[in-house]
Amino acid sequence: MREPTTLTDKFFLGAVLLKGLDGAVQLLGGILLIFVPPEAVTRLAHAVVTRDLVGPPTGPLAGHFEEAVRHFADGNRTFVIAYLLLHGVIKLVLVIALLRKVLPMYPVAAAALGLFVLFEILRAVQTRSIVLPLLAALDVAIIVLVVKEYLELRRQRS
Repeated sequence: MREPTTLTDKFFLGAVLLKGLDGAVQLLGGILLIFVPPEAVTRLAHAVVTRDLVGPPTGPLAGHFEEAVRHFADGNRTFVIAYLLLHGVIKLVLVIALLRKVLPMYPVAAAALGLFVLFEILRAVQTRSIVLPLLAALDVAIIVLVVKEYLELRRQRS
């Protein structure tokens, strides 16, 4: 992999590495949740909220956090685990391909990130999440960087 020279190259590398870290955390989180009982997750969430680690216990962020944990404990556990595992694996595969500059994977990465954006927006509307639109905006910025890098690599290889 060549050393990033332009600011755009540096942003691209940083964005790809951020996605790789995100994918690794999601994969590890999914694996961890397989073995952690829902009651332990609920207790941990309650401890986080009561210690003001996500703002005041009666604040909107704490409310969103506790609602998400309640949905998880009430039966969305399989969905959450599958989502984390699938997202983690997809992101890690794409990150490795992008870092190795596998040209055919760039459109795949842009399409996968586009699907993530669509899913994040739909879930944000359903759950009234304040975090998901921010993650969607970040993914859109990364899509722009991936497409720009792809076009540059194609131009160089022509």
